[in-house]
Amino acid sequence: MDLIPKPDQVVSAASNVAHKMLYGGLADLRPMPRTLIDDGTLREVYHYRPSGTVKETGDPVLLVTPLAAPAICYDLRRGCSLVEHFVTGGRPTYLVEYGEVSFRNRNLGMEHWIDEVVPTAIREVSAHAGGRPVHVIGWSLGGIFSLLAAADSPDLPIASLTAVGSPIDVSLVPLVAPLRPLLNWFNGKGPITKGYQLLGGAPKPLVKWAFQLSSFQKMVTKPLALASHIDDTEFLAQIEAVDRFTDNMIAYPGRTFGQLYHRFAKGNQLAAGDFELDDRTIRLSDIKVPVLVFGGATDGIAPVAAVKAVVPLLSGSPEVRFEIVPGGHLGMLTGRAARRTTWVVMDEWISEWSPDDEDPADKLSSAKAAVAATIGTNPSRRHTSSASRALKK
Repeated sequence: MDLIPKPDQVVSAASNVAHKMLYGGLADLRPMPRTLIDDGTLREVYHYRPSGTVKETGDPVLLVTPLAAPAICYDLRRGCSLVEHFVTGGRPTYLVEYGEVSFRNRNLGMEHWIDEVVPTAIREVSAHAGGRPVHVIGWSLGGIFSLLAAADSPDLPIASLTAVGSPIDVSLVPLVAPLRPLLNWFNGKGPITKGYQLLGGAPKPLVKWAFQLSSFQKMVTKPLALASHIDDTEFLAQIEAVDRFTDNMIAYPGRTFGQLYHRFAKGNQLAAGDFELDDRTIRLSDIKVPVLVFGGATDGIAPVAAVKAVVPLLSGSPEVRFEIVPGGHLGMLTGRAARRTTWVVMDEWISEWSPDDEDPADKLSSAKAAVAATIGTNPSRRHTSSASRALKK
């Protein structure tokens, strides 16, 4: 809003305040309709039902939820929902989430997701979609789980992988780097280790606090931002949706939290491309499918450098593409700008690696044109493949 509001801004502000008071909010938080097709221990696989008269065509996409974050990260609100974007575009769309994590799940480690949850979800989605290969999209830790599952099980029916904001080299995360000497000081017997062992994991309030801490500056300036955008319905709706997301954080199982803490935060094990799990070593170089990687320009949880570190490790992939897009950790996935940036690149990528899609040439042509008109003009964009570089011409 201008320092001296215009008449239309005053009207919009009054309307927004009245709507919030009468209806409790401005955001359309209705979830996209879905059907459960498979479930197991901390595994629920859903198929999103086609929208209206839209017919599903092409290879399916599977959205992999990170631990601790609610699945609404992919279905934040109407108009800013990646699920809605795919469903209304006719893409068969699926999601795997984990439900509520409790104390009884404290003994589950990362192998539960890498060996069982993600591979089972991929196979179930492929079978439900008529045996078609699956485009797997994982945000944050969901991307890391997807990469490790693909590397460990090369027989999975995967068409392509997309990792969004997945930090591989944790030494490049500003929030963690200064703390690493302290983490190593106690040799695995410090207060953090004792704490998660006693509690059986990281409880929901702690997870919520950690996510908010990563955006501390935004928390401090939020009241001013709300006041200065009181006439902007879209801005206010997005704030409401993000607040709901943060309020619905989920706990970490104890053993998984311990592995993440010791192997990632302290050991930075994945930075070399190898991950020790049970009696075997998983190597990212064993991934044999195309991989698309997104880094958020203002992401404090997974900075660009920490995410980009995966690119040279994917030596077995036929194509690796790295993109820098606007937004922070959540915003790059489902912010208002993501509709014109991240999602457009995803569409182009999926069309490129779906040779049996209906009218693939038309889809690819329109997607590339849209990308060229938006992200392709960004001078800070990074290109690591011929397909990416072509968009800059």
